[in-house]
Amino acid sequence: MATYVIGDLQGCLTPLVQLLENIHYHPEQDKLWFAGDLINRGEESLETLRFVKSLGNNATVVLGNHDLHLLAVSHGHGKLKRGDTLAEILTAADRDDLMNWLRQQPLFHYDEQLNTVMTHAGIPPCWDLAKTQSLASEVEAKLRSDRVDDFFATMYGNTPDKWRDDLTGLDRLRTITNYLTRMRFCDENSKLDLKSKEGINTAEKGFAPWFNYPSKVPEGCHIVFGHWAALEGKTQLEHIHALDTGCVWGGSLTALRLEDKQRFSTPCTLNRKNS
Repeated sequence: MATYVIGDLQGCLTPLVQLLENIHYHPEQDKLWFAGDLINRGEESLETLRFVKSLGNNATVVLGNHDLHLLAVSHGHGKLKRGDTLAEILTAADRDDLMNWLRQQPLFHYDEQLNTVMTHAGIPPCWDLAKTQSLASEVEAKLRSDRVDDFFATMYGNTPDKWRDDLTGLDRLRTITNYLTRMRFCDENSKLDLKSKEGINTAEKGFAPWFNYPSKVPEGCHIVFGHWAALEGKTQLEHIHALDTGCVWGGSLTALRLEDKQRFSTPCTLNRKNS
């Protein structure tokens, strides 16, 4: 039995199928984790979403910013952007079933036996594991509630850009969401820079990749995340694993086998829509 964490799919089902063949994935034995952004930009978003959903208990998914964007648009909040490949999902006969399933997925997953935590963007330096799980559960509860439209109506935005324990209401939920699904750079006090999106050396003065700061996550715990294609899967840290290797941008799709930390990749040859 093996557990594989796979980086951002973004609607690239064909490379995923090829990757699963390459790793000799056995549904009866193996488990798959997906680090968020299942859909958008790639041309197979609907098919990808259906496929991951069909995996049932074999798949563990955390939500990414593109997944949340789809949910917001499907609830009438936010608009499709140039380059989005979500229209086919929004007009599909099984749209409601897919959206209801997606709303049930978490933002945080921790496996004690594997001593590994997964979120889409990472864990900010100011949070330990227990706090991350607790805060993620606040957003998850809202997503699964009858008041989810309140959240989607105010989800977009870059402020507040720094965590405070006294944050309340929708500002609190937006900040938690930004840390777990959009974070790349922050300062030593975990203040976010959500505008910079390129490589490690492009940070604004006073900011650095979130994983460069001392962490409250216990030593020895591994963190797996996606979201940041410009890293090309590299962090230079043994316990921090970047898995978005830019499949939809012409890179590759990567899986990390958690038991021995071996990586497997397959190239992406699909075209994406211009953005």
